[in-house]
Amino acid sequence: MKEIKDHYFFKAKKEGYPARSVYKLIEAQNRFKFLKKGQHILDLGAAPGSWTKFAAKVVGEKGKVIAIDLHKLKVGGENILFLKKDIYEIDFENDLREYLPFDVILSDMAPKTTGRKDRDHYLSIELANMALELATKFLTKDGAFYCKAFDGEDFPELRKKAQSLFKTVKIFKPKSSRAESVEKFLFCKTKK
Repeated sequence: MKEIKDHYFFKAKKEGYPARSVYKLIEAQNRFKFLKKGQHILDLGAAPGSWTKFAAKVVGEKGKVIAIDLHKLKVGGENILFLKKDIYEIDFENDLREYLPFDVILSDMAPKTTGRKDRDHYLSIELANMALELATKFLTKDGAFYCKAFDGEDFPELRKKAQSLFKTVKIFKPKSSRAESVEKFLFCKTKK
């Protein structure tokens, strides 16, 4: 993935975050106020760890962030558990039983892009659907789900599916997301 060295890139480095993506979570937190002290959070597609680090800071020492990615995390801490695994290979009910249910599920997962917009969109929606499925199974009733997906022809169907499962569903495009980016975020709260 191409590294963009803009205002957010330099701000992230200055504030000790491994990537500019942290501001996409911070903006959502400022708007929706869904991360709180003491929560258990699942962070899917966590590497390099900016969302994990921010979430761990918010939940504090009594909270826990379970970070999952195929790539190594560049952050750590007492309240962070990192699993270097494919989400399709994790037995959540057994491997993470002591942390269930989660108060928040975050997903910044993105496919390895091919340059073919239709294919990249499809793969992104597939990952978002997987994250949504995990949210319906493993979130608390009042839990929150914040997920990235690439915009395109299947995005409305993803939104519709989320609306059938959650009482609140918002589409969010953070200012820190580049204007030319096709990424959008779904914010969902309170399972039906």
